[in-house]
Amino acid sequence: MNPTKKVAFYTLGCKLNFSETSTIARSFKDEGFDRVDFKETADIYVINTCSVTENADKRFKTIVKHAQKSNPDAFVAAIGCYAQLKPEELADVNGVDLVLGATEKFKITDYLNDLTKNDFGEVHSCEIEDADFYVGSYSIGDRTRAFLKVQDGCDYKCTYCTIPLARGISRSDTMVNVLQNAKEISEKGIKEIVLTGVNIGDYGKGEFGNKKHEHTFLDLVKELDKVEGIERLRISSIEPNLLKNETIDLVSNSRAFVPHFHIPLQSGSNDILKKMKRRYMKELYVDRVSKIKEVMPHACIGVDVIVGFPGETDDAFLETYNFLNALDISYLHVFQYSERDNTEAAEMPNVVSKAKRAKRSKMLRGLSAKKRRAFYEKQLNTERTVLFESENKEGYIHGFTENYVKVKAPWNPELVNTLENVKLTKIDDDGLVRFEFLKELALK
Repeated sequence: MNPTKKVAFYTLGCKLNFSETSTIARSFKDEGFDRVDFKETADIYVINTCSVTENADKRFKTIVKHAQKSNPDAFVAAIGCYAQLKPEELADVNGVDLVLGATEKFKITDYLNDLTKNDFGEVHSCEIEDADFYVGSYSIGDRTRAFLKVQDGCDYKCTYCTIPLARGISRSDTMVNVLQNAKEISEKGIKEIVLTGVNIGDYGKGEFGNKKHEHTFLDLVKELDKVEGIERLRISSIEPNLLKNETIDLVSNSRAFVPHFHIPLQSGSNDILKKMKRRYMKELYVDRVSKIKEVMPHACIGVDVIVGFPGETDDAFLETYNFLNALDISYLHVFQYSERDNTEAAEMPNVVSKAKRAKRSKMLRGLSAKKRRAFYEKQLNTERTVLFESENKEGYIHGFTENYVKVKAPWNPELVNTLENVKLTKIDDDGLVRFEFLKELALK
């Protein structure tokens, strides 16, 4: 391969996709490619797709157009979840040359012997049953934090979700491999690792290509907590039924795990949860939040919620709204339900209109802003540790406390990728928090 060839990547969707893009990008580097920004002219554009919402599907076509605008002769490859679910649909998009499914994406450089534009997109995708092996990944694009993949696939059968169809059965990395990846990340000077996967609480299932539980998620966090050089570990998202008291207690006494949990709820109505085939009722969710707040009153808790699921009446939505309003949580990620092919929910009656979905989404986003503000206000006048990020945003540097309060200060390049002890002092007009350095307060 020509060592001067340039490759650019665009990632849609979740942290897991970002970790996989980063790993795939390193395989290109090993083959002699130069990685450039997606806005620049490249010889190959790789788009890592998402299938969670209808919007992600639509954005794909826009991204292909951007690539073609930068270089009409560039080779365009599509990988990821949407590429596994609807390879022919992506192959039909004007400008797409190659579509790789779930098992093929990690071998993408094997398919690039000829970078001549194709008249039609070439498809290489497996039956999802064949996606039964594990490829470890981590992202290191950001100097301050890395996404570390520990698990892939899902055995749950939620009625709205295509992820099991796109990623296959639940399977995990070996403990040895996860710890090795964590050490590699720490050696690059990265201070924070975010654990990611499709269903990370299910960690331990499917190690070595079988269904034996060699280790549990609790075993994993115990061992990761010992990795030297990593200052912070964050659990990205974990199902409420898989978040055990032992894990919460471990985080509360941990050296490196931070008091921040993201726990999908999806609905505050038990009737809707049953239709979704979720594996808990709302009472369990209350119990998990109460347990976290009991041992870590300052913990940040984020919540995923879906509005407009088939059969969600006005009363059922208000039940969700009131449930969330009463809950001691910190912010929401709100998703409008969107019909996905080959899911049970797509065939369900009592469809909620798009207008109602949008209205309910707006209401919950308003509630999220209120919750975040209340959480930030509770953190004022407390002492926290901030990890500062690398970007100069209009003359300011941003960072996050261990419990996920976003702070700002005038730009100072010396702060990049440092951990500083601060006292949170006030909330600015843009909703971010100002602070004073404890070392400066000590001199006063």
